[in-house]
Amino acid sequence: MKRLFTSESVTEGHPDKICDQVSDAVLDAVLEQDPNAHVACECATKTGFLMVFGEASGNFDVDYEAIARRVICDIGYDRDEACFNGNTCDIIVHMEEQSSDIAMGVDESLEKKNGMEQDEDALIGAGDQGMMFGYACKETEELMPVSSKLAHVMAMRLAEVRKDGTLPYLGPDGKTQVTVEYNDGKITRLDTIVISTQHSEDVSLDVVREDMVKHVIEPVIPTELIDSETKIFINPTGRFVIGGPMGDAGLTGRKIIVDTYGGHSSHGGGAFSGKDPTKVDRSGAYMARYIAKNIVAAGIAKECEVQLAYAIGVAEPVSVSVDTFGSGKLDEEQIAKMIVDHFDMRPAAIIKKLELNKPQYRALAAYGHMGRTALGVKWEDTDKAEELKRASVRY
Repeated sequence: MKRLFTSESVTEGHPDKICDQVSDAVLDAVLEQDPNAHVACECATKTGFLMVFGEASGNFDVDYEAIARRVICDIGYDRDEACFNGNTCDIIVHMEEQSSDIAMGVDESLEKKNGMEQDEDALIGAGDQGMMFGYACKETEELMPVSSKLAHVMAMRLAEVRKDGTLPYLGPDGKTQVTVEYNDGKITRLDTIVISTQHSEDVSLDVVREDMVKHVIEPVIPTELIDSETKIFINPTGRFVIGGPMGDAGLTGRKIIVDTYGGHSSHGGGAFSGKDPTKVDRSGAYMARYIAKNIVAAGIAKECEVQLAYAIGVAEPVSVSVDTFGSGKLDEEQIAKMIVDHFDMRPAAIIKKLELNKPQYRALAAYGHMGRTALGVKWEDTDKAEELKRASVRY
């Protein structure tokens, strides 16, 4: 049976990604001074301005405006011709301290208050209620879906050829999209490739289209996946000069599918950027990815989705659920029990295991939080795979 599946990515200059990167740059700056600080930083942007707002508490002193301007300029919005200028745009800052009502549940978990737990990993409770999903599959070396990976590598390539001077007429804003064709569950070809990229007004559409094929698609897309029937759309509207916040408003947390698995997995709805790791929207999603990746790496399933759910102020997850889409060597109830037995999913334990209290987040705020093995993030490790493989015979 033939089916098509599509994933997208956006460049670091997309308005939503500007906001994600500023939010995570703020978080990094705070964690550098106080690894135990609590942060929930949001951003919004439109023509000529960016707003930084939210809550942050701890022992730190950061210049929010300077951080925002540096990120905007680093992305490439450092002159008026790019439709946004980090040197001159208005920066509005409205950061407050974290609510004491939230803090009292996070700073001391329900289990600790009731004397149910004594070890230090039970100290903090989940920073919010909600459900988080992690996913892994055998389609790529990183155990990520092909469509998501290829959309990201094209978006990264767009930024690379702009910044290294290969295509200096490109602007920072852009989007990519890849449609993969499956036959009987196996990847056979790419059905469609889409690139929309901001460009200078004096460059023709023909030049943009020729350069996108030569300098973006061909260097990163496997040639064996492209055939004579593959459809390629480059700037299909015909013009993309006005980009960035001048072209579209931006908000932190509005690209959650781009940030995760390109639509191949469920999503709990919580965004990542700007949130310290006591917020399980972030740490729980990273832990769920770590668990799912190790299950697939152990050969227990070819495809795995893990759901964790939490109650605010409670350390232990309220539920653990698994879906292997029929690919598991064990049934899903057995795998769920294995997860409970072999992974500590309390927020403090997650933070310690995955080293989440250190600055590392701005680099993740564009081109996805999952599958980023080159960044050395701990939730991409498969260090539990052998342990799970040995243990699987007991379930």
